[in-house]
Amino acid sequence: MTWPTPYVAVIFTTQRSSDLDGYAEMSARMDELARLQPGFLGVDSVSTEDRGITVSYWVDEAASLAWRAVAEHQIAQQIGRERWYDAYDLRVATVTRGHHFDRRQ
Repeated sequence: MTWPTPYVAVIFTTQRSSDLDGYAEMSARMDELARLQPGFLGVDSVSTEDRGITVSYWVDEAASLAWRAVAEHQIAQQIGRERWYDAYDLRVATVTRGHHFDRRQ
């Protein structure tokens, strides 16, 4: 999917710990909650057993920062640091150009 540029991509890469109790449920809840936020465009996520990458897309920096400040999201962030992640990186980028191809269309 390609949206009008520019837009913001928040890239969250993780090294998960062995304690994933409640992780799947919280991940699903965060996906659901993010989709309700003003300025949300979409999300892509892939994972292996212990690594993950999620890229969320926002209309602008203000929308991505507002998502970071959502109380329920802050709780998930805290639990992630305490339990679910051994390490993570978060990067924010402005997308200035995008292209889309889908053979099925």
